[in-house]
Amino acid sequence: MSRTPSRLAVLASLLCLVPSLPVLAQPVKPAVVPIKVGVIGPFTGPSSDFGVPMLNGIQLAAEEINAVGGYLGRPLQLVVKDDKGDPETGLKGSQELAAEGVIATIGFCNTGVAMKALDVFQTSQIPLIVPCSTGTPVTGKFPGPSSYIFRTSAKDSIQAPFVVDDLVKRGWTKVAIFADTTGYGEAGLKDVEAALASKNLKATHVARFPLGVKDLKESLAAARDAGANVVFSYTVGQENAVIANGRRELKWDVPQVGAWPLSFPFFIQGAPQAAEGSLMAQTFIAEPSNERRASFLSAYARKYNQKMTVPMAAAQGYDATYLLTYALFGIRNGKFDGPLVKAALENIPRVYYGVVATYERPFTLEDKDAITQNMLVMGKVKAGGVTFAYPEDARRNLFVQRKK
Repeated sequence: MSRTPSRLAVLASLLCLVPSLPVLAQPVKPAVVPIKVGVIGPFTGPSSDFGVPMLNGIQLAAEEINAVGGYLGRPLQLVVKDDKGDPETGLKGSQELAAEGVIATIGFCNTGVAMKALDVFQTSQIPLIVPCSTGTPVTGKFPGPSSYIFRTSAKDSIQAPFVVDDLVKRGWTKVAIFADTTGYGEAGLKDVEAALASKNLKATHVARFPLGVKDLKESLAAARDAGANVVFSYTVGQENAVIANGRRELKWDVPQVGAWPLSFPFFIQGAPQAAEGSLMAQTFIAEPSNERRASFLSAYARKYNQKMTVPMAAAQGYDATYLLTYALFGIRNGKFDGPLVKAALENIPRVYYGVVATYERPFTLEDKDAITQNMLVMGKVKAGGVTFAYPEDARRNLFVQRKK
């Protein structure tokens, strides 16, 4: 049986748990009150290449959920705010969502934008599920038991050691780190340095740069002269392509590795020749490796009639929406105050067979990160797309991993 019917069947069975009463008359049906769920991310601007697929994944899941009755007949109503990848805009949008009475919010792609807005959700006691932003501090700002910040993306403190482990296995131990000066780059740099230190290694060269930089050949030449045999980049936009193209211009033929932004169009399309062979951590690769993923990919293609620009963003947004819905079914009286929704997320009673992972107790009172390192695979840029770097990962990916 394919993944989608079984998933929708579970939602339908949850609806059936409510006992029906005999109908003695035909009363006037009260108006159905939708459940407002906030969605926030960069849907325009330089980060929209992963913000839009995140939104698409959320909308696809909400449409499926509403098709089988939503929450006890109440549909999910998405209240969407565009943060444009800008911290101040993200803060304003978050405040607007709180004022509009959303019961939870799904969103954020940029770590710096998320960090600026976290206090809004924490203070308002509105659970936030982050499907894209990977900066380690996002779920580390508040103590686990009191935190309203949840996440379905792989935080950088597990991505960085995962990639470093692969570098050591390949013998690439003279690492040059290129990190931007945003909150994402700052946190990622610390995570990479910590991962190297755990292997008794130290970066051969460290370069920092602002977003929008157009030429990094001077820093690349310095890294080359320092003896680096691999470049570990930590930035989210066109700067990854600037690094790759700069290496090519210098005829410095060393690999480029990094976290998931190396799977973004800004990199692959911005450096069509220099990006080939680059390696990055992935939770989801858009290949129909099992029935769940095949079902998701076909549903996405039917609805949007377009290629996923960043498949991880779409899949993680999709799973986050289902996890929130599964949690809501733990609240039987329809009263969605913040502490109750938080507790429901921390105690999701049923296993959700998702696209990225099999989620069995994805969140707890102490742990707000649903993704663990065993769920990661190494992706590789090949012929303008991303595939599995290792054949064994493709085989292992036939079975969706559970949290460890």
